[in-house]
Amino acid sequence: MTAIKHALQRDIFTPNDERLLSIVNVCKAGKKKKNCFLCATVTTERPVQVKVVKVKKSDKGDFYKRQIAWALRDLAVVDAKDAVKENPEFDLHFEKIYKWVASSTAEKNAFISCIWKLNQRYLRKKIDFVNVSSQLLEESVPSGENQSVTGGDEEAVDEYQELNAREEQDIEIMMEGCEYAISNAEAFAERLSRELQVLDGANIQSIMASEKQVNILMKLLDEALKEVDQIELKLSSYEEMLQSVKEQMDQISESNHLIHLSNTNNVKLLSEIEFLVNHMDLAKGHIKALQEGDLSSSRGIEACTNAADALLQCMNVALRPGHDMLLAVEQQQQRFSKLRENFARRLASHLNNVFVQQFTQALLQLYNRSYFLSVPGHDQSSTLAQHSVELTLPNHHPFHRDLLRYAKLMEWLKSTDYQKYEGLTKNYMDYLSRLYEREIKDFFEVAKIKMTGTTKESKKFATLPRKESAVKQETESLHGSSGKLTGSTSSLNKLSVQSSGNRRSQSSSLLDMGNMSASDLDVADRARFDKIFEQVLSELEPLCLAEQDFISKFFKLQQHQSMPGTVTEAEDTDGGTLSRQHNAGTPLPVSSEKDMIRQMMIKIFRCIEPELNNLIALGDKIDSFNSLYMLVKMSHHVWTAQNVDPASFLSTTLGNVLVTVKRNFDKCISNQIRQMEEVKISKKSKVGILPFVAEFEEFAGLAESIFKNAERRGDLDKAYTKLIRGVFVNVEKVANESQKTPRDVVMMENFHHIFATLSRLKISCLEAEKKEAKQKYTDHLQSYVIYSLGQPLEKLNHFFEGVEARVAQGIREEEVSYQLAFNKQELRKVIKEYPGKEVKKGLDNLYKKVDKHLCEEENLLQVVWHSMQDEFIRQYKHFEGLIARCYPGSGVTMEFTIQDILDYCSSIAQSH
Repeated sequence: MTAIKHALQRDIFTPNDERLLSIVNVCKAGKKKKNCFLCATVTTERPVQVKVVKVKKSDKGDFYKRQIAWALRDLAVVDAKDAVKENPEFDLHFEKIYKWVASSTAEKNAFISCIWKLNQRYLRKKIDFVNVSSQLLEESVPSGENQSVTGGDEEAVDEYQELNAREEQDIEIMMEGCEYAISNAEAFAERLSRELQVLDGANIQSIMASEKQVNILMKLLDEALKEVDQIELKLSSYEEMLQSVKEQMDQISESNHLIHLSNTNNVKLLSEIEFLVNHMDLAKGHIKALQEGDLSSSRGIEACTNAADALLQCMNVALRPGHDMLLAVEQQQQRFSKLRENFARRLASHLNNVFVQQFTQALLQLYNRSYFLSVPGHDQSSTLAQHSVELTLPNHHPFHRDLLRYAKLMEWLKSTDYQKYEGLTKNYMDYLSRLYEREIKDFFEVAKIKMTGTTKESKKFATLPRKESAVKQETESLHGSSGKLTGSTSSLNKLSVQSSGNRRSQSSSLLDMGNMSASDLDVADRARFDKIFEQVLSELEPLCLAEQDFISKFFKLQQHQSMPGTVTEAEDTDGGTLSRQHNAGTPLPVSSEKDMIRQMMIKIFRCIEPELNNLIALGDKIDSFNSLYMLVKMSHHVWTAQNVDPASFLSTTLGNVLVTVKRNFDKCISNQIRQMEEVKISKKSKVGILPFVAEFEEFAGLAESIFKNAERRGDLDKAYTKLIRGVFVNVEKVANESQKTPRDVVMMENFHHIFATLSRLKISCLEAEKKEAKQKYTDHLQSYVIYSLGQPLEKLNHFFEGVEARVAQGIREEEVSYQLAFNKQELRKVIKEYPGKEVKKGLDNLYKKVDKHLCEEENLLQVVWHSMQDEFIRQYKHFEGLIARCYPGSGVTMEFTIQDILDYCSSIAQSH
């Protein structure tokens, strides 16, 4: 083992400036592998580093190589497995546990003891030695095979130590001086021993000779010790003096610390006071403005607004911790709260008075506008005519302009006293709803009078109360309500708007659609209705938009583009969808400021939708075709309103009314179809063009002029499809029921009229129906011509029909003449019965009969006669062909020619 240790020191550790202290031959527990060595080493340079190195023989076995090294400080536990019995196994716990089996228990114990000593000498962190005998940790390892590490030596003593260069040089010089140093080592050693003895004697003599000098040196040392004692005494006195100075300096330092602490506290206190004074001090001018400021003038409103903002900033200042415990802060906050409450009460009362004043002024203007109608002896018709020209709604812009001066104060009131803000909001809605109800109802009454063109409706204006008493009554009710505004919200009186009673029934001069046709109405009346309806919508739209804009600005509510949950879809009669609002009578949950605008608009303008519906019902009663005008106008305004704000009050209200208009339009279409089904044809007169065919032409012409470039063209196309189907079905129904006029004539004339109408109007969605109408017209024309031509040449027709029947049965054409009923003699008999004169007479009778069947308004006589001429010629050629094929060589021919037919038809047409 010693040889291995020397070899490892020389080959591995010396080049790395390390010394090998202990070695143990081990192998891994539980595995049969080659043995290796665990070495405990220290570095020769300071600071000393202690390592455990694993050394393994190379595969060739001729040298050792260093495999892995662990720092001893990373070793946590050394487990010897058994402290009593001998056991070669042991574990080393580094970052993981390594299990080893030593070649002998002695080597294991020596290695563990070396590790323990290195841990005690070089490491602060102590390693845990488990299952290790206490004697093993105290005794030294024998120096025979292992390195010992003594507790008193600074470094471990190795049994072998190399000479340094100087020592080698001295030994060489010594050996060169002695010839036999190499040949006779014992003699050389003896010589060295003698020389050493001589040197020792010389040293002793030198020591004895220097005794006197030693005594002198000792005396000097004694004197030096005395001087040192004196210096120590002086230093002690100096230290006592410095100690008193230290105490004084400590007192000064403590005093300076207290002064610095006091200054710091004073600075912080001053900062806190400045903060409170700067942020919680309201100027006297602001206080005066809040208490006595004039809320009627622009300058006073501006001063009150600035004071209110300053008060809000003082009240909302973010106090630092502990400020709320100060009495002055608490008193200032109470003062601010009192100022806020008093100003909020004064502001709410003033704004409510402004509302009442504006409402009273608007009522006076409204009564002045309508008062002339109730003056006895005044010409109501002229006044009404003048009044009806001014179909306008009062302008509320001056009122809005005056109130917008208080917008910032309303925002302040909203953030500081929401209860009073809500009370003002309710009062404003109550006042405005009553005012707008009167204005809008009067406006719609004028519109109705203009539509009907009668003055009987103006009698209701005579029932208006005297303006002085009415205004006074309204004002007193408003003041009675506003007087309680400063109290709680629940104490506010809700102003109830009494309904104006049942509307007077329309004038008996209005036409009933059940007893008249739309064609009897004047086109000018429809144009007038269209103009009035458009003017009504044009007046309502800016009124609602202006009021909504004012509400959002004055009450500081946010406008919105969409509002989920407030708009639903209602199906129209055609299965489409129309935007529709919830029932206005059911209050919607106000979940945000956006919803509040909608709620306010619904309450303020709650009379718009009923009045529009009444106006629509009147227009529909005047003329059912007015629903076309209303559908186009209303659709356009709904589309315009939705582009601005799809969820606004105006958009949803017009959308609701649009549903009613669409239903009236569908009802108009359904009525026309029902009228088609109820048409009764006289049994004594010819049918001609059916009334509903003419009405469809009128409807289509009117609709095309109204729906030109309209947004709801699809509704008209659906109506066209329904109507044209109804026309087709009922034309065929009437034709089947007709007794005076042949069915083919009824079908031919009416479908010709329909085809002409569709060709003229060029309705793209009815192209298929136009082709169908043309086909039906052509088919029934041909059928009527063929049927009519069979009468003047009846026997001849029957004869050749029999010939064609025999040929169809399989008889050859040249053998038909051998049939008894169709021989040449029978053919000559039939032909002799129809000389030219008889043919002309028969055609003349046919012309007269056709003339009786056809109506003059469609003017198809010449067309039918020309078709009959062509059909007659075609039959003539067909008869001649049959004679040539079935009676060859018989010499039988017709007694009239094609030219005779042309002359007969021409002379008959000219004679009539």
